Amino acid sequence: MYKISKRFSFSASHILDGLPQEHPCSRLHGHNYMITIYLRAEQLNSVGFVKDYRELDHVKRYIDEKLDHRHLNDILPFNPTAENMAKYLYDVFKADIPELYAVEVSETPKTTAVYEADNK
Repeated sequence: MYKISKRFSFSASHILDGLPQEHPCSRLHGHNYMITIYLRAEQLNSVGFVKDYRELDHVKRYIDEKLDHRHLNDILPFNPTAENMAKYLYDVFKADIPELYAVEVSETPKTTAVYEADNK
């Protein structure tokens, strides 16, 4: 199995609902997010790639146009936790990137959430 990844970044604010008032994430705050998409393939294409990284330019465009420098609560239809965002981004890109099997969302250098599709 061959695996590749590509990382993207954006900055945005959010408020996490459902937390106690004294929890810092219940207040307006922001992150410099890192998004990593993971692709895999049993065989390489004729060039020797899982996928040409340039074929992933639409991911950057989507992130730049839809998420960067936005208040995520205003644009996402769910509580914008890293976990929910990982699944959402997987769903957004899976149809166009059949090799996609996981999306990682990092809010800080020390924290990461990953959504990985079942191996069915």
